Amino acid sequence: MVIQNTPNSCTLNTAIVLTVILSSQIIVFTQNAPLFACNTNQDPSLNHYSFCNSSLDVKTRVDDLINRLTLEEKIGYLVNDASSIPRLGIPGYNWWSEALHSVSNVGPGTSFSHLVPGATSFPQVILTAASFNKSLFNAIGKVVSTEARAMYNVGLAGLTYWSPNERDDGDEDRLKVAAACKHYTAYDVDDWEGVDRYHFNARVTKQDMEDTYQPPFKSCVLDGNVASVMCSYNEVNGKPTCGDPDLLKQVVRGEWKLNGYISSDCDSLDTMFNSQHWATTPEQVAADALNAGLNLNCGNWLKINTMGAVQRGLVEESVVDKAVSNNFATLMRLGFFDGDPSKQMYGNLGPKDVCTLAHQELAREAARQGIVLLKNALHSLPLSLTAINSLAVIGPNANATTTMIGNYAGIPCKYTTPLQGLSASVETVYLAGCGDTKCVRAQLNEAREVAAEADAVVLVMGTDQSIEAESLDRTSISLPGQQNRLISEVASVSKGPVILVIMSGTGMDIQFAKENPKITSILWVGFPGEAGGAALADIIFGQYNPGGRLPMTWYPQFFAEMVNMTNMNMRPNLTTGHPGYTYRFYRGTTVYPFGHGLSYSRFVQWLVRAPKLVQLSTDVQDQVCHYPECETVEVGDGVCRNLGFEVVIGVKNVGEMDGSYSVLLFSYPPPWVHNIPQLQLLDFEKVFLGPQEVRLVRFQVDGCKHLSVVDEDGNRKVALGEHVLQVGDVTHSLYLEA
Repeated sequence: MVIQNTPNSCTLNTAIVLTVILSSQIIVFTQNAPLFACNTNQDPSLNHYSFCNSSLDVKTRVDDLINRLTLEEKIGYLVNDASSIPRLGIPGYNWWSEALHSVSNVGPGTSFSHLVPGATSFPQVILTAASFNKSLFNAIGKVVSTEARAMYNVGLAGLTYWSPNERDDGDEDRLKVAAACKHYTAYDVDDWEGVDRYHFNARVTKQDMEDTYQPPFKSCVLDGNVASVMCSYNEVNGKPTCGDPDLLKQVVRGEWKLNGYISSDCDSLDTMFNSQHWATTPEQVAADALNAGLNLNCGNWLKINTMGAVQRGLVEESVVDKAVSNNFATLMRLGFFDGDPSKQMYGNLGPKDVCTLAHQELAREAARQGIVLLKNALHSLPLSLTAINSLAVIGPNANATTTMIGNYAGIPCKYTTPLQGLSASVETVYLAGCGDTKCVRAQLNEAREVAAEADAVVLVMGTDQSIEAESLDRTSISLPGQQNRLISEVASVSKGPVILVIMSGTGMDIQFAKENPKITSILWVGFPGEAGGAALADIIFGQYNPGGRLPMTWYPQFFAEMVNMTNMNMRPNLTTGHPGYTYRFYRGTTVYPFGHGLSYSRFVQWLVRAPKLVQLSTDVQDQVCHYPECETVEVGDGVCRNLGFEVVIGVKNVGEMDGSYSVLLFSYPPPWVHNIPQLQLLDFEKVFLGPQEVRLVRFQVDGCKHLSVVDEDGNRKVALGEHVLQVGDVTHSLYLEA
């Protein structure tokens, strides 16, 4: 049958009912005033407290507040559902809100109502990463933080978000919202072959820890100025992360100097006691976590057991003071102790600032920029609307809604499914082809009939959260059930272009489709967010030129059968047969490599300028030696400095269509350090070019940072000698000397 485009809206009729169920979420029609402390209009006596004086610095205010609290009151603010302190005009506060790729009601700190029935839902972050566009990352963060603050102002959301995609949008002492980076650290197993995250002990070498697992969190704190780090459920080398002072107090707070708070994952302390059997008493677990540097517990463990831990001498009250001080300092930076939010910097934000047309258009643009064109034989895409009179849209994700927004998602402003997006431009016949993405039985005969009659076919296949989700790791990287057979059968009878669309969170072994000449084009759309169907249609019909590139390696199925996912070693091991992980270390065959992505245009790039020799500067005389006598120089305070240089790349669009191109700058380091990466990405930049347009891309390379590697003892070093820079097919050798 012919399907018309009738987008599904989350606009609600509030006059009829008090509660409705939409997308399996309960929406409560209430409006609460935002929670805040220091309401001097209601209690003028609060004007006399220094912690309510916004003209004072944060430390002075926090110290004043801590000195006024009892131990019991302090403990009440060590947990996510913090207790009120009525005598000081401090309300309870729920720290747990989520905003991974939209403001979400997954956490109890956030809800939707008739005032704000939904929020802009951007692509799941792995697809956003495929855009390789830093300005897009920032733009999404600003929109999500705006919508979050707007919802806080009408009592529907908190100010603290436990999601790694949110952006702190403020200065050192003023935050719009507070972001978190999680889950720290070496947290790579949810539930795989009977091993779950609550019992998993990640055995990690010093080299892998410093080279792979720690750098994202380090960058999050130092470069992103994040307000929180959340420790994970798992153990690392026999110690629970939430109870490890080396990871929390020494590294996050000490070396990286986090300006914010450290929280546990939800019920992590319960996991330490009941699943990992870390200590013999609940009080000891509470003490160990606090002494390690934990500030906030998602759950009630610290609320129940901290008083006993103090009374037994397992933890000093001064440690509790330090923990809760970090929590209060974060809330003060957010304006929680500055009185009425409507009179503050972001007080004008409200429902009018959520799901705006501009925000929804950005969601569509984000999906367009992330979608990756993997194959395009005979330039079969884009489809010509004048040549295509009928389109068959087949597949279990062809009319997907909630699948498109992935997990940790709230309620979107609206959905545009792939079917709706495609049918808006051409007459369309739709067939699901399978009952669901598991595709136990496929409608093969019906699919062949529909495909044979159409001028072109779009197959929308892949996964959903029944196959890959939190607490559900995949053991196969092939398409589920009979999806492969359905694709092949449809392709065999089709008379025109066959476009295969993969909707998934990770890579798939689709080698059969890559090699099938009847399957003319393949697109990966990730989980593309609320506007995913519109973005897909824009690309298929040529209204947008795809420019996404894979942010991960797509392995063959035998890789999944070969590796033990509890093996945390990034490097390959010839003795055990472990193949290694990621483009940096894996040397085997791939379905599609990291960074792969096609366009409707053709781009050429060339080296404009880069040094051939870079001289290392150092303040430590006994560290200075020359290659080849010295192969490496330590990276550390005063050892490696002034090693910055510029690399300039020229890019030209030699095609006939506007398009974007992601310039990826890689390096091959010298092999002096054992088990270093074979290749590493130094930096990237996205450029948009019209036909025949030329742009220069400038990379500022910090040699001490970008060209360093980690040895087997976890020490970062710069290798002297020849480094090879690569951009596409262009290579350039430069020599580092001391």
